[in-house]
Amino acid sequence: MNVTYLCLGGNIGDREKALNHAILKISEQVGDIVAKSTIYETEAWGVENQQAYLNQCIKVKTDLKATELIDVLLLIEKELGRERTINHIYEPRTSDIDILFYNNDIINESKLLVPHPRLHLRKFVLIPLEEIASNYLHPLLNKTIFSLLSECEDPSDVKLFKTQ
Repeated sequence: MNVTYLCLGGNIGDREKALNHAILKISEQVGDIVAKSTIYETEAWGVENQQAYLNQCIKVKTDLKATELIDVLLLIEKELGRERTINHIYEPRTSDIDILFYNNDIINESKLLVPHPRLHLRKFVLIPLEEIASNYLHPLLNKTIFSLLSECEDPSDVKLFKTQ
């Protein structure tokens, strides 16, 4: 059994409903969700003039290999209305599902980089991840999530989201 940490997010449409649908589809198609953070609202990272994102981190036990996992997650994003363009970085999206960690593996392939290469720079990832994996040791940086969060210089405003 493999353990993966995922970050879910979105900033188009009913953001909370999209997160809930993503969690449902992940539990149906990926594996058992064994932990999930609360939901946070965050200003769009790296761009201006976009609606705020909702973000949540989850821990999942899965039988899928990492390459199978990314394929399933991309399909789930598409099922939830995600449209990717050629310049898909930082565009508004209904759903975004990132693999943060997969076991303690280091994966460097064209369609998959694990650990996620920018997770330690982003409070919108570190804050919910710290909630469910405070002592998890980043396999490349050799620091806990707690330490990475305390060292993070990201000035973004990340606040708890009050569910509707």
